Amino acid sequence: MTTVPRPAAELSADEARRIALRAQGFLGAPDRRAGVRGVLRSLGQVQLDTISVLARSHELVPYARLGAVGRTTVEDAYWTGTHAFEYWSHAACVLPVEEWPLFAFRRRAYRGRSPWGHALSPGAYDKVIAQLRDEGPRTATELGGAKNKGEWWDWSDSKIAVERALMYGEVVVVERRGWKRVYDLAERAIPEALLHDDLDDAECVRRLVRQAGEALGVGTRADIADYHRLKGEQFDAAVEASGLVPVTVAGWGKPAWADPAALATEPRGRHRTTLLSPFDSLIWERARTERIFGFTHRLEAYVPKQKRVHGYFAMPVLAGGRLVGRVDPAREGRTLVARQVTLDGPKAVPAVARALREAATWVGCDTVTILPDRVSLPALAPELVRELG
Repeated sequence: MTTVPRPAAELSADEARRIALRAQGFLGAPDRRAGVRGVLRSLGQVQLDTISVLARSHELVPYARLGAVGRTTVEDAYWTGTHAFEYWSHAACVLPVEEWPLFAFRRRAYRGRSPWGHALSPGAYDKVIAQLRDEGPRTATELGGAKNKGEWWDWSDSKIAVERALMYGEVVVVERRGWKRVYDLAERAIPEALLHDDLDDAECVRRLVRQAGEALGVGTRADIADYHRLKGEQFDAAVEASGLVPVTVAGWGKPAWADPAALATEPRGRHRTTLLSPFDSLIWERARTERIFGFTHRLEAYVPKQKRVHGYFAMPVLAGGRLVGRVDPAREGRTLVARQVTLDGPKAVPAVARALREAATWVGCDTVTILPDRVSLPALAPELVRELG
């Protein structure tokens, strides 16, 4: 554990919460001219996930900050031109292309590892690289097949090779087509000025620690390190040179660091009212969410149905800078159905209704319905129905 210098500031829990909200794009007017790409640059990454209920998580993240931005606009912002790339950060993520040099340390680590997981036939790697060079961007299926005839993890040689090339940085995902990755050579997809591994490991980590601290506003060692899945000792070695400043936050009980720019001005402005993806970087880390919002949330998609408490894809509702409830949504034709609604109290009703109506419009639904017997506080169900109109 790093030795923490004297704190530069002492923050109340409320101040830390507001700093985090502003840093994540939920407090103050959003930069609509910068749009989805501006959100991506500010956050430093947007997590990808296969689950699609209202929409996929990488669509929900900019929606939560900008409002009803067109879904085609979201996809184009990620995949049109050389603006972003996919790589392993917090998880599988879309990252702004400017961060390509910062992940040189991870590419080197992958190249230096003994081959892991799937075995690869001799010549398969070079064959895939040659195909991409000669034929242009291709899916794994177009390169020769994504898998063999076994279970889903029984990848073909082509799939193993191209995924290994992705880890090494020789190949980049340039598009998602029906959720399939479309691969191309990094030399074609990454701007020449950024296509290098010139930064040493220490500099890569320093910059990622700084970026994570700016995106979070304020965080503990675990918060900041986890943002790009760095190790605690990597954070320790980099934090002093990162420019982040040590702070104390009332009630946190742990050392914390903040972006100095976040401390320079008081967070002010309009709060967003919205549904949040469980994979949103505001709430993806359970301990941080509990510490900042006093709100315990767990994704239950992989929990057996009979053991779920809040639903398959329960989405927390953010309003007034607080998490006031959660909704497990589904679409049935042009109706958005709230299969389960959890309310923290009567004041949550208007916020939940507003968030549901806006989300319904965004995904092309005409109406919103709830299941009154699946509202956590049944006495509030009639009021919620009235608010939904």
